[in-house]
Amino acid sequence: MLTKWKALPLLALLLLYSGNLYADELISLKAGYQVLSPEGTIAGTINGVGEKVDVQDDLDLKDSEEFTGEIALSWGNSRLSLNYLPIDFSGTGTLSKAIEINGQVFNANTTVQSDLTIDLYDFGYTYFLLNFDDTPVRFQLGPELGVKIADADFSVKDTGVTNESESESVIAPIPTIGARARIAFSDFLGITGRIGYMEYDGNHFMDAEAQVEFSPVPLVGLYAGYRYFDLKIDEDKLYVETEISGPFAGVLIRF
Repeated sequence: MLTKWKALPLLALLLLYSGNLYADELISLKAGYQVLSPEGTIAGTINGVGEKVDVQDDLDLKDSEEFTGEIALSWGNSRLSLNYLPIDFSGTGTLSKAIEINGQVFNANTTVQSDLTIDLYDFGYTYFLLNFDDTPVRFQLGPELGVKIADADFSVKDTGVTNESESESVIAPIPTIGARARIAFSDFLGITGRIGYMEYDGNHFMDAEAQVEFSPVPLVGLYAGYRYFDLKIDEDKLYVETEISGPFAGVLIRF
């Protein structure tokens, strides 16, 4: 698994790069709290002994509650961003069918403790084809290109007599293409929405979100919204097909 600290050099590079931007640049930093609920299926291997199991009915995975962060650079009609979101689902459930993880078979009717963690690194570039910033209601709209790097790990432990445990991990880069829009009703109130999708090498990723930003003072504000993921990772060692969604909120700084 990539450590959270490895994201810091990437953030630093973006900050250093910002020194070469034009005078109208805008740097925004966001720190928030995200609650996500999972639905879907997961398996250790696709063609192994085990089958796909349901993340709720079989594994009883609970909600993920984690801090998240974003840095974005805006200049002219362009926007460059890096978002980091850790996801951690864990729970204890009884398997309705056998599942194989890294060669270890966990039989049906076995009570297992499982954990699905995904470190999601989200790089995005937007070019606003429409950028009306000198009107009473400001409006921006343009295509967004992104790369989502999902660093996923799935572990299972038999809570019975055997106490056996096993895990699988995979890093899946998934490019996406979509759109971003923002409407600012005033200097202190704006609404942002975006969506991105791509199917790539057996994997697919759809990411959509809407959020409201409120800045009672020019450089500091609050934001809140809702995010939805449709994620499929289909690799040799790990299969994940899940829908993840939930609210988020946090603070923002612009300078």
